[in-house]
Amino acid sequence: MRETLLLDTCAVIWISSEEAEIAAEALDALGRAQDAGESIYVSPITAWELGLLVARGRLSLLMSPERWFDRLLQAPGIELANMPPDVLIASSFLPGEPPRDPANRIIAATAREFGYTLVTRDKPLLTYAGQGHIRAICC
Repeated sequence: MRETLLLDTCAVIWISSEEAEIAAEALDALGRAQDAGESIYVSPITAWELGLLVARGRLSLLMSPERWFDRLLQAPGIELANMPPDVLIASSFLPGEPPRDPANRIIAATAREFGYTLVTRDKPLLTYAGQGHIRAICC
């Protein structure tokens, strides 16, 4: 079965870090996607979260968040996921017990809408996946 990946904000940060250890399952999935020439998606909400992390002093970058995110999108195989209004509305009506964080809800709704497998370290998103509402791989 083909597995299209969506990177959560924390996954984007961890994967781009030279010091982070990425889980084998996530590395395998990323490698399979690259080998197959498949796109790996990043939500536009990740740009907003990245900006907030830098603005609040929780993340330090060697360049502006805008430039960092632009460079991310220039990486081979990385594409910006669609975020149409129906996905934003769907994030308000997620089944089960979805994460409370609005950005996580939007990412979960994006994964559901497009059938993506989410790559994340975010515990609320992994818990939501454990409820069977989205597919996720822990990175």
